[in-house]
Amino acid sequence: MCKNEFLKLYCILIFIHMCGIVAIYNNQLKFDKDIRAKSLSMSKKIRHRGPDWSGIYTSEHAVLAHERLSIVDIKSGKQPLLSSDDNLVLTINGEIYNHKDLREDFNDYTFKTNSDCEVILPLYQKYGSDFLNIINGIFAFFLYDNFNKSFFVARDPIGVIPLYMGFDEDGNRYFSSEMKCLVGICSKIKEFPPGHSMTEKDKNPVKYYLKNWMDYSKLNNKYSLNGLRDSLENSVKRQLMSDVPFGVLLSGGLDSSIISSIVCKYSNKRVENDNKTDAWWPRIHSFAVGLKNSPDLVASRKVADFLGTVHHEINFTIEEAIDSLEDVIYFLETYDVTTVRASTPMYLMARYIKSMGIKMVLSGEGADEIFGGYLYFHKAPNDREFHEETLRKINKLHLYDCLRANKSLSAWGVEGRVPFLDVDFLDYAMNINPNLKMINNGKIEKNILRESFKGYLPDEILWRQKEQFSDGVGYSWIDSLKKYANEIISDLDFDSRIKKFPINTPKSKEEFLYRNIFEKHFPGDDCALCVPSAKSVACSTEEALKWDKDFEKLDDPSGRSVKKVHKDSY
Repeated sequence: MCKNEFLKLYCILIFIHMCGIVAIYNNQLKFDKDIRAKSLSMSKKIRHRGPDWSGIYTSEHAVLAHERLSIVDIKSGKQPLLSSDDNLVLTINGEIYNHKDLREDFNDYTFKTNSDCEVILPLYQKYGSDFLNIINGIFAFFLYDNFNKSFFVARDPIGVIPLYMGFDEDGNRYFSSEMKCLVGICSKIKEFPPGHSMTEKDKNPVKYYLKNWMDYSKLNNKYSLNGLRDSLENSVKRQLMSDVPFGVLLSGGLDSSIISSIVCKYSNKRVENDNKTDAWWPRIHSFAVGLKNSPDLVASRKVADFLGTVHHEINFTIEEAIDSLEDVIYFLETYDVTTVRASTPMYLMARYIKSMGIKMVLSGEGADEIFGGYLYFHKAPNDREFHEETLRKINKLHLYDCLRANKSLSAWGVEGRVPFLDVDFLDYAMNINPNLKMINNGKIEKNILRESFKGYLPDEILWRQKEQFSDGVGYSWIDSLKKYANEIISDLDFDSRIKKFPINTPKSKEEFLYRNIFEKHFPGDDCALCVPSAKSVACSTEEALKWDKDFEKLDDPSGRSVKKVHKDSY
């Protein structure tokens, strides 16, 4: 399709889920009598993301189908949402945490629901596409303007919520929350980048999320222990917004333990009405997963006892986890080794959480990226390199931890929230002088975070050293995966890996195994290129491997590969 043709898109077919989006645009699209049924059939591929409600909107130039996961405003928050004049149609996957404050600016606007997401409609009417840096939330949305036959699509700054785009051979353009909706339809598939937006006038997504802390020379370096603690507490409190039972993921590591402690602090009252009434769900349930007596389970028990949560330990066996690999890769849409390793136990835990009737959980993703918590950060040569590596890690979160947290949970209709990645908290934490974050002079990783939350946790937890998630669930888990892959993948098959997978060629038999499974569900180079493939040590970026020549001798992306720089370094 040429540029001029693209700008003349008149007919739009959209299938939208609360937690899944599919949009098709074409200037010659002809709606037939079966289009409604077809839209529902396609939407079923991602119905696991929104099992609570199905809705459809149709007009001359648009058809919208929606599957909802109900978290806020269960009664009236059905989607698609319409503006007060019925001109704008909004379909969104996400949560807008500051919606109450934003609503106060629109006293003359008639809201139809109590949904946190509806505030986007008057914001768009007032500011056009320039409102994205006003909202605080996680989202991927599609907004359709009936009058102008135009659209506006955007993804949250860090990419907590997934979004993909594609083209077919006829020049039709697609958006979707998961690749599986585009496979077999699109000849070209790409990830829609975080912190970007797009209108019908744009050939490519346009970046809207730009902050001073993305440039080392522009850091304001303001910081205090109280300020850091208050900023994170405010983030957690905002994200407690829920009309359904919720819980916390409690691995027993520092990050999830801090989030859990703050949740317990503010969970007695409803944040939805400014703490005027008691909480609907008075007991906080915490969840941990691992092999029996794994490091995470042992630590999580201590935290749960200290906080007084209703604690649930989910034990899995190696056999159960290996049996679920194909499902995990199908739902996660990745063959990245670290992500599959960590996502498999999380996927099994999510099923248990779902069975408890809990629909939302808070977790600790993002802290290691912000504060340089991974083991290899010990080798950072200076504060500038340290800071720039945190930037690289944050920019790639949507490919790793965010993808794991979102898709592992959404496979069972559970929403994950990540307070460390709140945009206001990011502004505070990423402006801190990186020298204060560095692991030197006898300081442990994430030292300033630990100092800020003294008294919130037992000392043995507050000062517990880092475990990669895939290690913490049980050290034999990774060893068993490697053994299984070596048994399944022959030397002959592995020797043919370049011929079979010329794009992102697997670097190990374990990766080869995952890639084989991935290829069954997501064939083609474009799907493969949506998955990261780079040499890594202990979750590092490829750029950080230059920090230490010993990294060249290590070939495992997991944490234990550089364990010698951990305890031995203090």
